[in-house]
Amino acid sequence: MANPSVNRLTPLLLAIAVSVVASARLTHGEESAKKINFVNDIVPILTKSGCNAGVCHAKAGGGQNGFQLSLLGFEPEQDYQTLVSQGRGRRLFPAAPDTSLLLQKASGQVPHGGGIRLPRDSDGYAMLRLWIEQGTPLSNADDPMLTHIEVVPPSSTVAIGSKQPLRSIAHFSDGTTRDVTNLALYESNQDALAEVSEEGVMQVHDIPGKVAVMVRYQGRVTVHNASIPLSEPTTDPLPETGNFIDEWVLANLQSIGMPISDECDDATFLRRVSLDIAGRLPTLAETRQFLSDENPDKRSVAIDRLLQGGDYADYFANKWTALLKNRRDEASDITSNFAFHAWIRDSLLANKPYDQLVRELLAASGTVLGNPPVAWYKRVKEPKQQMEDVAQLFLGVRMQCAQCHHHPFESWSQADYYSLSAFFTQIGRKPTAVRGEDMIFHQRGMAEAKNPITGEVLRPVALGDSVGDIPPDADPRLRLADWMGDPNNPFFAKALVNRYWKHFFSQGLIEPEDDIRETNPPTNPELLRALEDHFRSSGFDLKELVRVITNSRTYQLSPQPNKQNVVDRQNYSRFYPRRLQAEVMLDAIDRVTESQTSFANLPIGTRAIALPDNSYNKASPFLRVFGRPEGLSVCECERVRSASLAQSLHLMNAKDIKAKLSAPNGTANRLAKDSRSIAEKIDELYLLAFSRYPTPKEFQTAQSYLGEPRNSADNKPLSQEAALQENLQDLIWALINTKEFQFNH
Repeated sequence: MANPSVNRLTPLLLAIAVSVVASARLTHGEESAKKINFVNDIVPILTKSGCNAGVCHAKAGGGQNGFQLSLLGFEPEQDYQTLVSQGRGRRLFPAAPDTSLLLQKASGQVPHGGGIRLPRDSDGYAMLRLWIEQGTPLSNADDPMLTHIEVVPPSSTVAIGSKQPLRSIAHFSDGTTRDVTNLALYESNQDALAEVSEEGVMQVHDIPGKVAVMVRYQGRVTVHNASIPLSEPTTDPLPETGNFIDEWVLANLQSIGMPISDECDDATFLRRVSLDIAGRLPTLAETRQFLSDENPDKRSVAIDRLLQGGDYADYFANKWTALLKNRRDEASDITSNFAFHAWIRDSLLANKPYDQLVRELLAASGTVLGNPPVAWYKRVKEPKQQMEDVAQLFLGVRMQCAQCHHHPFESWSQADYYSLSAFFTQIGRKPTAVRGEDMIFHQRGMAEAKNPITGEVLRPVALGDSVGDIPPDADPRLRLADWMGDPNNPFFAKALVNRYWKHFFSQGLIEPEDDIRETNPPTNPELLRALEDHFRSSGFDLKELVRVITNSRTYQLSPQPNKQNVVDRQNYSRFYPRRLQAEVMLDAIDRVTESQTSFANLPIGTRAIALPDNSYNKASPFLRVFGRPEGLSVCECERVRSASLAQSLHLMNAKDIKAKLSAPNGTANRLAKDSRSIAEKIDELYLLAFSRYPTPKEFQTAQSYLGEPRNSADNKPLSQEAALQENLQDLIWALINTKEFQFNH
């Protein structure tokens, strides 16, 4: 009887023998046949088919069914070993290529969770089969290397509803080119404006504006920029401008044939600018004075007055402390949180130059009591997290992807990631007498970070820019701060002006506001560049930036669209209304109802926008429901901006809202006892809520309702004053439930 072990081994040995013979035949018998290059010919097929996508075999933590490829083929040598050597050699079978598991799964001949990725009659299948048949070669020493890719055309003007085919050309080190249109990956940065097929055909929708298509091939990216005009460019003279912002906005609108809305009225402007700069509604006195003022420069005067007030510092400190993670995780955090918030607020009130503020934060040393910005290092402790937060918040660069692999949309590599984190590796900590507080200091030594994947030890490098050698005694954070504040830094000023532009216009010139990269270009690059230049030349003056934005005619446009610009989402042909933030809305309700929300351990009268940290969210159902951030992320996306059913229900019948409406010293009770006429009381309510007088129809409706009789709970008629008080409560309730109240418009 034959040996069972030999019987089991015989097919395998025969297969190996056939494979060796086949490989030899290909090597010696068909030397004239062009050898396939794994990097240039095979990896693009795997990428196009989605095999090395993050949800498939490049999944974090291990690919599907143990088959692990590098994300988007950024590590081709690693992928080659995975395909050829791992899986006990089951994936590839040169002796009979069609029986290779790789081909059988990709073509659906055997069950595959990803479905059919390469039909048997496709070019990709044929190329993979030929590569396996040739003995799965990696590459030859003299094979050309990919240098860059080109998209043709690089830019276009495309009519609404039409298509624009794109061609992708790969350029190699030997001067040759290859059409890789069908192998490249395409992605639109504005799907609402245009989408792109797998074959590179851009389909434009019905919204005018600017759209960018990212084209990616083998770790190289390029961008096609398309302009979608509403109509033919107009040659009409540009309207009067307020400053350089208007010149660039109007020039862009002129090029796409889109008219602007009219200028907003005084009441709308005062309410808008007060909410945007001070985070509050205008006071009754401010509104009356402004509406009656005949000074042609009264808007600029109002802007300057708001910038000089403490409310401006409170509002923007609220913004920055949330982004800088000033949250309370333990009871002992209260000291550092209050100190850090006060430092941010005082810096803004004194108009400390932005580069200086960032420098003081990055290079903070000592104790919280002696140097409050040290508190940031209490919350963000690891060098990698410190680097990621700094890059995203102050440079607008998201580095998280580059920790494990080459950034899929950018040029940043793992080396860039760890070189940037090296700036934070020499931070020392020493416990102090204050519970939970450390002393932060520069720890003498060579700043360096080790790439855990390659083992390479890297010195500090700032996003491709050398900062020179840093001696052991020098604090590398100071060198990083020098680089960030340098006028030639391509990220620092751009990130800030784009973030502030979004604060005032709802839509950043680059979206998301903290994702600045070549493959995500601005909708108005000339305007962004002009804002950067202005910010630098002003000495990084934050108040001046706010001043120039709010004094522009663009900012002062009406939210009412005309027939032509109703579809506009990114050209700033009108003002885009947005919901009030949680803290701002709570303060606004407090002002209209004259019922102040109290917060534990804070002075009476402290407004919601002046809260130092996230701990007050727990005690305030309103702040939780309306999405005040917890300070867990440097992304502004943590703040909830969308409406919800819970929010509507809260405004309609929550206990805290009812208590404010019926407060003994509240607006309704005060006006009910007031001897003034009903007309004056109605005017006051509308001025409080909307900073405007009621329209004739609104006045008539309110007057009629306030005069209605009311009965008590036991169905007995109420006195005239009591009835008026309840009717006033209802009217105030109705006002705060309107969209006009809940939106900045």
